[in-house]
Amino acid sequence: MEHEDQRRGKVHKSASEKELDKIDAQSKAFEDNIKEMTLDRMNEAPREETEQQTKISQREAQKSKDIYLKPVKTIFGRGEKFNEKWRKDYEFDKEYVQFIAEHKEIIGEKIEAWTKKYPGQPAEFWEVPTNKPVWGPRYLAERIKGCIYHRLRMDQSQMTSADGMGTYTGQMVSDQIVQRLDAIPVGSRRSVFV
Repeated sequence: MEHEDQRRGKVHKSASEKELDKIDAQSKAFEDNIKEMTLDRMNEAPREETEQQTKISQREAQKSKDIYLKPVKTIFGRGEKFNEKWRKDYEFDKEYVQFIAEHKEIIGEKIEAWTKKYPGQPAEFWEVPTNKPVWGPRYLAERIKGCIYHRLRMDQSQMTSADGMGTYTGQMVSDQIVQRLDAIPVGSRRSVFV
């Protein structure tokens, strides 16, 4: 019996071992695809178009009660000094501007956010009411405007592997950029966003 196995040379793999090898190759291809997903590549995806929740005219905005936001909590860093080369940018960013905050995921829910744009600046926690004109620092409006995420999906095209191990289905691609929170400038004065 031992002599018979030596004559054959190779031991043939069972069907289950072949299937495991195929699955292993597919998972390695999937891992390589995930590694290729860089932030630059994801940012090339188109932005999802959404309608503005709050429709308000300039006249209504001017007549509305002025709501000035202040941070709910402020935490000062220990020993962290402000770099004076950023003073001009900081002065511009801390100007109060009027905007309407919108929560695109949970409509009507207030927005809670932390801000700390410059070293030496305290960290501030804000609670921003939505769907009404408010006044807040420009850096808060920019922080809200920057709340996006990338919607990923699997491309359902099939590829045949070069090594003949089988076919692979799917490739991870960035489908859309979704605006989770938004800050819409009110008025025709200087723009909220640089």
